[in-house]
Amino acid sequence: MTNSIIITNKINKFNKNITVSGDKSLSIRWVLFSSLASGISKASNLLISEDVAAAISAVKKLGIKVQLKNNFCKIHGKGINGYNYRKGIIIDAKNSGTLGRLILGLLINSPFPIKLIGDKSLSKRDFKRISDPLTKFGANFKLKNKKNLPLIIKGSSHLKSITYYENKGSAQCKSAVIFGALRSNGTTLIKAQKSRNHTELLCKYLKLPVYVKKNKLHDYVKVNKFRKFKSFNYKIPSDISSSAFFIILTVLCPNSKLIIKNVNINPSRTGVIKILKMMGIKIFLENKKNYKGEFVADIEVISPKKIKPINCPPKLNSGTIDEFLVIFLVAAKADGVSYFKNLEELDQKESPRLKWGAKILNEMGIKTITTKSSIKIFGNPNLNVNKKIIIKNYLKDHRVFMTSVIAALSFGGSWKIYDKDSIKTSFPDFLRIINSLKKND
Repeated sequence: MTNSIIITNKINKFNKNITVSGDKSLSIRWVLFSSLASGISKASNLLISEDVAAAISAVKKLGIKVQLKNNFCKIHGKGINGYNYRKGIIIDAKNSGTLGRLILGLLINSPFPIKLIGDKSLSKRDFKRISDPLTKFGANFKLKNKKNLPLIIKGSSHLKSITYYENKGSAQCKSAVIFGALRSNGTTLIKAQKSRNHTELLCKYLKLPVYVKKNKLHDYVKVNKFRKFKSFNYKIPSDISSSAFFIILTVLCPNSKLIIKNVNINPSRTGVIKILKMMGIKIFLENKKNYKGEFVADIEVISPKKIKPINCPPKLNSGTIDEFLVIFLVAAKADGVSYFKNLEELDQKESPRLKWGAKILNEMGIKTITTKSSIKIFGNPNLNVNKKIIIKNYLKDHRVFMTSVIAALSFGGSWKIYDKDSIKTSFPDFLRIINSLKKND
């Protein structure tokens, strides 16, 4: 079976209700927290993807029993000191930066060296940003080229508290330090730029000693050592990053309407909605509710007659970091020039995404001006692609693949997109849902 997809026709207008897969960030965090709980935790609608499977495999290697059937999972937690550390453990984070970085915070008390590896893409990403603060707790690291995977971590039995300044807007860095602080003596203080707060919300729900004070630019987090928390059940809401591809497909497909059910609309993740509203898109949040600290809602989107260009406020970057590639497609159809800046963190993802965003647009005939951290997109409301486009050699970045599919369905042309298996890392159901939108009721 070929590992590529060929698209030669635009999608027709649609009016549908859909449900997307469980939130990846919450699925991985549920696995990690449940492994530390005392008792059996249960999750429904767990995302079944390679990233989440890697998290499950990791805690199993640490001696935690896991039972998984379809998207229902039970984890038999043994408490905060329940990991079975032994010599020779190798943890493979595959493609998951979330798992690879967060789990290091939980391993800083290991008496034996543990090796962390990943795939080709993850092995190119910066892990020094995690090892530096965790070293201050008392852990020891050895990294390839002093910053990459594979790495070896050896913990300490005398972990001390630290003061940490997170200045990149990285939820993964902040969360790894929170996990490390929960294992350490004393009070750890974190001053962090705004980023996703799933870890803090789960800590609050589980009544762990993590306290957050906010202002406009930073979150101030105080963390004390914890001793015990009970197992917990969780129905994972749908992933807004996965939903974004269908939201934007609707935006780009004239006379279309879509409702996506029960989506996580955590305010630290809804930059895509704010940006699209600034560009004149009608998006409505219905049936809003608070579920264990996370906000969820049904998202309704209606395709617009006209798309406005945007000078995107950088304050929205951290809440949109996984959606910029597909947002660039909206800017390609805007009536004017759009500008996005301070996007350095895009190159800390699975591929150099700013480069790939520009490449896809240029292949379609859209003019761009890029720097290492910014892009100007010269929109064309009448864009219609009439050429062959091949997308390959993008480090199997799932979001490059999915963005290319949305571009092909929206703007036309004959596209051959390689490495369709890349979606297994985060969203195996992506193409199935695409096909459901193509079918008339």
